[in-house]
Amino acid sequence: MSNIAIKDIIKPENLVYQKTKLMTDKPLSYCPGCGHGTTHRLIMEVIEELGKEHESIGVAPVGCSVLAYEFMNVDMQEAAHGRAPALATAIKRLWPDHLVFTYQGDGDLAAIGTAETIHACNRGEKIVIIFINNGIYGMTGGQMAPTTLPGMKTSTSPYGRDVELMGHPLKITELVAQLPGTYYVTRQAVHTPSAVRKAKRAIKKAFQNQLDNAPGLSFVEVVSNCNSGWKMNPVDSNIWMEENMFPFYPLGDIKLEGRLVK
Repeated sequence: MSNIAIKDIIKPENLVYQKTKLMTDKPLSYCPGCGHGTTHRLIMEVIEELGKEHESIGVAPVGCSVLAYEFMNVDMQEAAHGRAPALATAIKRLWPDHLVFTYQGDGDLAAIGTAETIHACNRGEKIVIIFINNGIYGMTGGQMAPTTLPGMKTSTSPYGRDVELMGHPLKITELVAQLPGTYYVTRQAVHTPSAVRKAKRAIKKAFQNQLDNAPGLSFVEVVSNCNSGWKMNPVDSNIWMEENMFPFYPLGDIKLEGRLVK
């Protein structure tokens, strides 16, 4: 090789991608192929790009997200199962100049935390809720969640979800979009490069809304796989997600600037 130094090759203007400084060096505890790690990275990239790493507070409750504070290098607060929106409400009201977000799974947000989710949205708390929907309780053994699809097999619905016996899946994102307190509601995914770019734009929009003191809450759902809970390899779980989850939970914006998208 020539005498050209590495520092002369890797110049800022030539840099295409680098790891955000707001992700710690601790190895992720998530299963290989899971969308949690990618979503973590997007949130931290957005906060770094906004220059708000010292004014951001995340709230992680129980579930696969319970150890998010080990990976996100911003101030983090643990919450009891389902109570993240209530805790985030208190933090934002005490420190209104801070960016405040929750990071929650479907079992947490749409089951034990249904009341906290709905009332925080209805009050229009000026926070961001990041909602990971993989249709299952991933951490505790793959049980049926509120978002489990009809006919979908889990450890507690081994013959598939019977809607007559177990009820219908809860489309909580569409539900909160109807509330007057929500300003921006969207559903994204992170399974392909294109989807990742769209999800990042959505997350950045949600945080920018908070910085702009927009009149309401921003809610970002990320439909993800759970290859361990679904008993599939990562590739097959992404295919299954596209063929089954997306038709039931279609991607795209649901509410923009306080108005439902028609």
